[in-house]
Amino acid sequence: MTPWRHDVPYNELPAPPSVEMLETRATLKAAIGANAALAQLDQAAVAMPNPTVLINTIPLLEAQASSEIENVVTTTDALFRHMDDSTGADAATRETLRYRSALRIGFERTQRRGLTTATAIAVCGEVHGRQMDLRALPGTRIGNPTTGEILYSPPVGRDVIAEKLSEWEGFIHRPDGMDALIRMAAAHYQFEAIHPFSDGNGRTGRILNVLQLVEAGLLRLPLLYLSRYIIETKGDYYRLLRAVTAEAAWEEWILYVLQGVEQTSRQTLTKIQGIRDLQEDFTRRAREESRGAVQSDFQAVLFEQPYCRIATVMDRCHVSRPTATSWLSSLSDAGLLHDVKVGRDRLFLNEEFLSLLIRDEPLPSMGSDLMRI
Repeated sequence: MTPWRHDVPYNELPAPPSVEMLETRATLKAAIGANAALAQLDQAAVAMPNPTVLINTIPLLEAQASSEIENVVTTTDALFRHMDDSTGADAATRETLRYRSALRIGFERTQRRGLTTATAIAVCGEVHGRQMDLRALPGTRIGNPTTGEILYSPPVGRDVIAEKLSEWEGFIHRPDGMDALIRMAAAHYQFEAIHPFSDGNGRTGRILNVLQLVEAGLLRLPLLYLSRYIIETKGDYYRLLRAVTAEAAWEEWILYVLQGVEQTSRQTLTKIQGIRDLQEDFTRRAREESRGAVQSDFQAVLFEQPYCRIATVMDRCHVSRPTATSWLSSLSDAGLLHDVKVGRDRLFLNEEFLSLLIRDEPLPSMGSDLMRI
């Protein structure tokens, strides 16, 4: 095999290695803590009285962070204001909202048909808002944006890329008993090394991570929020990816990903508990202000997303427009909601909820002895 060179298309990119190479003593030890934390996250998510709060919010936070890695920058506030209607949103916000749609489409396809190359193509197409296909033109290079130095040249040729993706898909479903998180880490490297699309590979690859865990049965909802961890450790992320290519340094890469899964799962658990506590306290205060006349469906709607529309309350609670307006206005008058205008729309902001979502939870102390990169 020709030695790897950063400036030559890596058409000889090898298939992912065997379970014996990837499951070392260190990676298996780290996988114990990561799997336990992820299982706790999955259990907490499905135990929520109204899981819609998580389905609506956590993927949007992931969309923002994943897009930020690709220098598509918007604010959490803008995303939640426009999540139901992107009219008037700027280009970055619309693009980030497409990431959320791509995650939903990928989730639905994975549940119906499994995780395949076709799923990856559909996800990338939704990220860009247009039909995407595998790269066909040569000349793709991945470089340092500051110095212009070429760091990696992915495979070229549509047939070659299709063959590499077939190997990637086969690895995901290989019946070898490999730990699912270790498999996910290796598959993520493989997908990014193939770099099958002209653009959107990073965002697509991060969505595929979550979908792989859904298919493996480790998550029932697509709620793993890894992109913030990648932003906080961006230098290590790219360095360790390259080290797999240059040195076959699989163990260090897998330990890095497992650490991210464990930390992210515990951070999200903290956020879920914070949401539950806030819901209980908010409901108590709302009942005091309305003398007990608070419909449970109405309270649930106020925590499905930070900005609530009158039409949403009408639809979800099966009430008239005057009734929905009266309910929202009474909580606004009590200071529990804030009445805001967004274009022609009148929205009611649950500011405490938005602040909780925006707040970055501190990194938890790690229960397992993961490698510090």
